[in-house]
Amino acid sequence: MIDYNVTGAFLVGLMGAGHCIGMCGGLIGAFSSQIPKQQNQFSSRLNFLLSYNIGRILSYSLAGALVGGSASALGLLFDIDLYLITLRIIAGLMMIATGLYIAKIWSGVVQIERVGKLLWRFISPLANRIVPIKTLPQAFIGGVLWGWLPCGLVYSTLTWAVAANSAGQGAMIMAAFGLGTLPALLSAGMAANILGRWVQHRAVRLVSGLVLVVFGLQTLYIAFGQLN
Repeated sequence: MIDYNVTGAFLVGLMGAGHCIGMCGGLIGAFSSQIPKQQNQFSSRLNFLLSYNIGRILSYSLAGALVGGSASALGLLFDIDLYLITLRIIAGLMMIATGLYIAKIWSGVVQIERVGKLLWRFISPLANRIVPIKTLPQAFIGGVLWGWLPCGLVYSTLTWAVAANSAGQGAMIMAAFGLGTLPALLSAGMAANILGRWVQHRAVRLVSGLVLVVFGLQTLYIAFGQLN
């Protein structure tokens, strides 16, 4: 299960480009405009964007490790077989919901973003303090902080990290998701939107979303099979 959770997480990040650009594209664009003019050459600009995105992916990985490790600890308090089966059912359902969202069939998964708004109220003042961003360390810290921005795709992928029942595997799942988002957000920052247009093509979104739905159905099949 973990292997295709990692694959699915990367695919969610890659094919969720439209949502990522909608959530973070404006932020990335504003961030890019703040890069010092003397450092605005292509290589320096890329270094700033990579520093920001490395920090963001680090936050995703940390979140995955926290929820995966917490699930593992809670498993000591419950019947381990039933506990893991329940987590897999939840992960399978969220995988299906995410696939339907990417395929533009059903967008209910974005409602999960409301859950993270309370946490973001405490983090956003810290994030605002480091702007304008003028150095690579500031860019990295900005990525770490803005990595906690409420996002339905992030939260749905976190359910897979929970089902992984391991801090290390949970971190791997979220790191894969973050790496999947990297091309879209780098494109937004570098004003190169060819990839963004490609992943928004209806056929590409439909196929990618249905692949995730199949992953989710397989996860449910395994989980319900273990109930027998």
